[in-house]
Order: sequence, then C-alpha cells, then structure tokens
Amino acid sequence: MDQRIQLSKEKVISDLNAVVADAEELLSATTGQTGEKIAEIRSRMQEHLKQAKGSLSEAKGTLAAKARGAGHAVNDYARQNPWRAVGAAMGFGLVLGLLISRH
Repeated sequence: MDQRIQLSKEKVISDLNAVVADAEELLSATTGQTGEKIAEIRSRMQEHLKQAKGSLSEAKGTLAAKARGAGHAVNDYARQNPWRAVGAAMGFGLVLGLLISRH
C-alpha cells in the first residue's frame, strides 16, 4: 500500500512538472502580446509558477528522504535477520519467476 502511495506521489510530481513546463512555454509564446490585462495575468502566472517550482522541489526532497529512510530500514532488517531476508528474497524470486514463465 505504501509503495502505491509513493508511486502516485511520483506521478503527481511528474504531472506537475509537465504542467509547469507547459505554462512556461505558454508564457514565452505570449511574450509579444500587449495589454494591461495580459500583463497582469502573465505576472500572476509567473508568480504561481515560481511557487509551484518551490513546492515541487520540496516534494522531491521529501520523497527522496523517505526513499532513503525505507532503504535504511530494509538494510537494517536484513542485517538483523539475514536468513529471513534470504528466505523472503527467494520467495519473491520464485513468485516472480512463476509470473514471468506464464507470459
């Protein structure tokens, strides 16, 4: 369950990166447009993009820290319970082998 949450967070970050890139492209495409309303919208959009980039950077850092924490937890468990870790790896390999051989 936790891995699905991790993957969905990564998907959200990826999607937001795409939105930010598209918004930046839109801003650069409308550079030649004039008018007070256009200038106001462009200014607000640039500020929102700046905030979104900051939030994305924080989210990436949080995800990386959580991934490192999970890696350390797995490493610690494997060091404390080496035979259980070997058994789990063998079981996982067996299941994966069965699934691959069916396709």
